[in-house]
Amino acid sequence: MSKQDLRIIRTKTMIFNAFIDLIEKKGFDNITIQDIADKAMINRSTFYAHFKDKQDVYEQIFSFILNPLFKKLEQDILEDGSIIQKQKLVELLTTAFLMIKENKKFYLIATEGRNNLILTDAFSDFLRNHYTKIFAKLRIEEDDIVMPTDFIISYMISTFMGTIHWWLHSDFKLPPEHMAHLIIKLLHNGNLTVLGVKVKK
Repeated sequence: MSKQDLRIIRTKTMIFNAFIDLIEKKGFDNITIQDIADKAMINRSTFYAHFKDKQDVYEQIFSFILNPLFKKLEQDILEDGSIIQKQKLVELLTTAFLMIKENKKFYLIATEGRNNLILTDAFSDFLRNHYTKIFAKLRIEEDDIVMPTDFIISYMISTFMGTIHWWLHSDFKLPPEHMAHLIIKLLHNGNLTVLGVKVKK
């Protein structure tokens, strides 16, 4: 990566961090470009070199924070198409919770109000795009009614989002690895069993 690329990443990171701090204190509607520039310790021309306006910052910040998390989660952890090594899953989820903890301010904002819809859609799209093999095998029936895949994804995401929201507002009452084990226990007794996925110790 070139020095110029690193400079761009550093500048954008400063702007994103400033933006999150300002939303927390003032709310999105009350933030000005000058507020963001002052907080990030840059001039307005530097801001406009990277973003059109504050709405552009808002839209880009989700990808900026979520993409590193999704890169971790997209690892292929299935064996023989339907078996997951428990330790691999623990390590993966622990890393995910650590990344969420590191970006606490973002996730506190992202799990509230309309932001929650954007975050939910991002996780839903990720599941559809990276775990299609699992969902393609699904044919879950209840009283001769086939459950739609979208419903199952929605159920899994809402459970995960609710867990993140609780964890953030409990001020990380349980450490990341404990959260990983808790999620696995919940999934193993419900979602994974329904999907036909086995957790191997």
